[in-house]
Amino acid sequence: MENVLEARWIRPGGQVDDALAIRFEVFCDEQGYGRDEEVDSLDACSWHVVLYDKEGIPSATGRVIDEGNGIFSIGRVCVAKRLRGMQAGRKLMELLMDKCWDLGAGSIQLSAQVRAQGFYERLGFVAGGAVYMDGHVPHIHMTRARPMADSRPERG
Repeated sequence: MENVLEARWIRPGGQVDDALAIRFEVFCDEQGYGRDEEVDSLDACSWHVVLYDKEGIPSATGRVIDEGNGIFSIGRVCVAKRLRGMQAGRKLMELLMDKCWDLGAGSIQLSAQVRAQGFYERLGFVAGGAVYMDGHVPHIHMTRARPMADSRPERG
């Protein structure tokens, strides 16, 4: 994926302005969520990753939250229009999942927009429960267990 040069991780409590810039672009400007809905208290306790394009512009982001008991959540996953169809979403999710496994996750959960359900299924996530509304967009809960072949030791 030649359009993305760099992935940068932001530790919990770090500066998330670049992550917010791409979230505002995708979730607020494109999808119609309010900016006040986009920022929450979980930003301060989450790991964030930002992918930058070749011009150094934040172009994709997501966050990882330790829910406790070996359960981690991935959220606020978004890719700028200019990088869609170029495997940026897959790269982003691989980074986010690897971070979860490295931090000791036994399972990962996420709240997927229904239109993206197939994308997450191709990454090994399984839908569970009924479709529900998050704002004005239908979502579904999805989970993925730690791969059995994953030889990294669990921490925690």
